[in-house]
Amino acid sequence: MQIEVLAQADGESTNQAKETMEASAQVVDTLQGKFTEWLQQGIELLPNFLVAVAVLVVFAILAWIAKTLVSHAIGRMTSNQSIVRLVATLTRVAVLAVGLFVALEVMQLSKAVTSLLAGAGVIGIALAFAFQDLAANLVAGIYMSVKRPAGVGDIVETNDAFGKVQAIDLRNITLRTPDGRTVIIPNKLVFEEKLVNYSRSGEHRVEVECGVSYGDDLDTARQVAIEAVEGVEARQDSRDVEFFYTEFGGSSVNFMLRFWISYTSNADIHAARSDAMMRLKKALDEAGLTIPFPIRTLDFGIVGGEHLRDAWPTGESSDQGE
Repeated sequence: MQIEVLAQADGESTNQAKETMEASAQVVDTLQGKFTEWLQQGIELLPNFLVAVAVLVVFAILAWIAKTLVSHAIGRMTSNQSIVRLVATLTRVAVLAVGLFVALEVMQLSKAVTSLLAGAGVIGIALAFAFQDLAANLVAGIYMSVKRPAGVGDIVETNDAFGKVQAIDLRNITLRTPDGRTVIIPNKLVFEEKLVNYSRSGEHRVEVECGVSYGDDLDTARQVAIEAVEGVEARQDSRDVEFFYTEFGGSSVNFMLRFWISYTSNADIHAARSDAMMRLKKALDEAGLTIPFPIRTLDFGIVGGEHLRDAWPTGESSDQGE
């Protein structure tokens, strides 16, 4: 009985070994078939693969040429190297992307091309929503670099800020105010708001206001004032000094003088106005003309018309003093 059991166990073990060997043989055959199939497909695709590699090499060379040409072209329109590098890099990436798609088509991988395009579209939409402010600042920065409404060193006013431009990059414009503060404004706001450039023309009109007495001769005052301001060192000789009487004031006949100077900073304006005021005062004094002081009448009565001596009699003040 024991011998029969052992024989039966040996038979079962032999059957299991045979099944295992048959399964292993099937796996090996399957792998060999797959490898053979892949090898055949690889051999069939080898010409296409070589053509795809050649296409990538050609497009890589074209991308380098396009980047160089675009760099030179954009460099002529703007001196901002950040803009030049950005546009050149985007051009190179675009050419390489086209080359990649063409190579995939040569490899007959149209499904991969479709998947890449769909994925790129979805990613592009997501990035557009996520970085719309950044994109707006970037586009505005490119516009400002190409159109150049202001450059480094210009005196500008925008978004309630006034100062000298220190830097313009792809995101911000940096101003330094006359009192030493640094103001950073996003390009988007500068693009949307008014920008006043005081340095673009290279000149500035200076205005000086003054007045003469009602008893002075207005023609004489006009001639003296014009001759005085014509001697300002910073004045542009190509433009005449302008003189206008503006109003009958409370104690004087007021007038305005206007002249032009070369402009690089606000210090030029202050210096020219100071020089004009000193020359004007001296010339009026030498001509015997008067710059009147304001005249005021003080009324100490509740109703009006009461003088100080009536509101505070001399006798009462003497008594208080005693």
